[in-house]
Amino acid sequence: RNGNVCSILLLLLSFIRCLFEEPVMEAPMELELFNRFMYGTCEVNPDPLLPAGLPQLYGQVLFRQFYPSGAVQVIVNLRGLPTNDKQERAIHIHQYGDLSEGFVTAGPHYNPLGVDHPSHPGDLGNFFPSNGTVRRRLNVQAATLFGGPSILGRAVVIHEKEDDLGLGSDEESKRSGNAGRRIAGCVIGISSETLLIRIGWE
Repeated sequence: RNGNVCSILLLLLSFIRCLFEEPVMEAPMELELFNRFMYGTCEVNPDPLLPAGLPQLYGQVLFRQFYPSGAVQVIVNLRGLPTNDKQERAIHIHQYGDLSEGFVTAGPHYNPLGVDHPSHPGDLGNFFPSNGTVRRRLNVQAATLFGGPSILGRAVVIHEKEDDLGLGSDEESKRSGNAGRRIAGCVIGISSETLLIRIGWE
């Protein structure tokens, strides 16, 4: 009889422990390698179908997040703009990591909660160039590199124009910010910390 009680207690303890353990799928193996940080890298290239006269952008958009719920830290590191360029340009995360037909196949803004622009997880904002380059750090609270809503595998897209931040008078303003043609981009992949350390977070 005592043996049955002990067995039941052990079963209950095992069940309670399972309830509070982190799901295996929520904790990628890279976290052990990088002190609970996850890193992502996106190698930017221009749209191969870009018309003459538009800038050919190259560089990286880099991501880092502390597990399980820190802000996503982002570095934008771009080159290829004319040195006298004064046009602000929008950068967004789009739903699909599919660049098979330029950047049209990247789909709309990544918007898992169905909210109006500019409250999407991938609304990174407008970026002003300096001497033909863009170099900026920011924290993104709405995005994550973990779990179902992760931005890993999705596309970063750089647009021709600035984002109107949803303040325009048409419906497209609430969807995309009227930022114009998609001129460059990349797909976000899991990476080591090497490139991010070389470019530097500080």
